[in-house]
Amino acid sequence: MEIADTAEERARGLMFRRDLPAGQGMLFIYDSPQPVSFWMRNTLIALDMIFIDARGQVRHIHPMARPLDETAVPGAAPGDPAPDRLMVLEVPGGDAARLGIFPGMALAHPRLPQAAALAPCD
Repeated sequence: MEIADTAEERARGLMFRRDLPAGQGMLFIYDSPQPVSFWMRNTLIALDMIFIDARGQVRHIHPMARPLDETAVPGAAPGDPAPDRLMVLEVPGGDAARLGIFPGMALAHPRLPQAAALAPCD
């Protein structure tokens, strides 16, 4: 996974890429949890967007985001009582299902606050 953890890297994301092989992607990491939304401006490939809270829990998945669509994709499902996200993982469209990623599961990453992580790194 590529890491996008600066404002410039997050703004560019996967724009202008013509392909993204299965099993690859980009992890957007914010300095602190916050409401987020994404769009597909200048993004040429379909993506799954996986929205992750500060504990590493997958809170929302937007599958198969359409290339070049400028409609905002919110990081929280309607009615989510805790809409703040620390990370967003973008993978090729269909990879979330192929990999068995689903809302509610816990993902581990060393950049999550480990004291509160649902799946702390060893």
